[in-house]
Amino acid sequence: MNFRTLDLNLLRVFDAVMAERNLTRAAERLALTQSAVSNALKRLRGAVGDELLTRTPHGVVPTQRAEALWPEVREALARLHAAFEADRFDPQSDGVNFRLAMSDGTAALLVPPLVEHIERTRARVNLRVLPLVEREPRQVLERGDADVAIGYFPAAVMQLLAAGPAEPLRHERLYDSEYVCVMRRGHPLADAPLTVEAFCDAHHLLMSLSGRAQGLVEQALAPLKRSRRVVATVNQYHTAGRVVAHSNLITVLPASLIDATGFRGQLVERPLPIAIGALHVEMLWHLRHDASPAHRWLRERLVAAARSLDG
Repeated sequence: MNFRTLDLNLLRVFDAVMAERNLTRAAERLALTQSAVSNALKRLRGAVGDELLTRTPHGVVPTQRAEALWPEVREALARLHAAFEADRFDPQSDGVNFRLAMSDGTAALLVPPLVEHIERTRARVNLRVLPLVEREPRQVLERGDADVAIGYFPAAVMQLLAAGPAEPLRHERLYDSEYVCVMRRGHPLADAPLTVEAFCDAHHLLMSLSGRAQGLVEQALAPLKRSRRVVATVNQYHTAGRVVAHSNLITVLPASLIDATGFRGQLVERPLPIAIGALHVEMLWHLRHDASPAHRWLRERLVAAARSLDG
């Protein structure tokens, strides 16, 4: 391949297709026609000497060469974008799309103040909230699938602190919360102090972003040689609130996210009879975006949205 004659616009198309794994969605992202995207990929295949992508009924599948090239291409494009963006970003005139990975509960808290600010200031900023189903956000940030990831990431943050400046991810604490036991109003356990025995004898709902059948409660009960019966496991806070509000199941949720269930008026909370550490909600992003004025604006607005929760 002769790099001197390579059209760098082909790399933008390649990046979008790799991110979307779908030609139609990539075309929409780039504001191009699907035929233009297909033609760009054909030219890139000719320049690289590799098929790069194989079409399937459900989208496209990258070759090993494409998987190896993509991180380098994405990193180079990000650096070029930051270089040309220089030190300016005017949200009222510079249109930009941001992708935020977070749970439905966290989005219910942070997105409303973000949208309120965008509308009030007439910022040309668009938000796309992506589902976050794991406590490890590294891959979604390194691949560039999201600009920031927000949630409880104890293992990831510990790794960042241990690695120091060499770590390609950055983080900032947004807010803290504590875990509480949540049940419907009128529940048999709602009007008395909650004991370990009563807690373990009750039927439980487990709120798990990943859908795993084990959680923080199991870790806290293990030293006590106790267990609980989990009748249902869900991965959305709204679903958790609705089920608990209309059953005798109890659940354990961050106190800050009870409002996010949409059923605050039908629920009561009680202090847990077991020790579970505090919930630290962190914002993580990749180093490639650290100096970008647009991304700094986004991070500042997220910090402000988190602070507004106290008001």
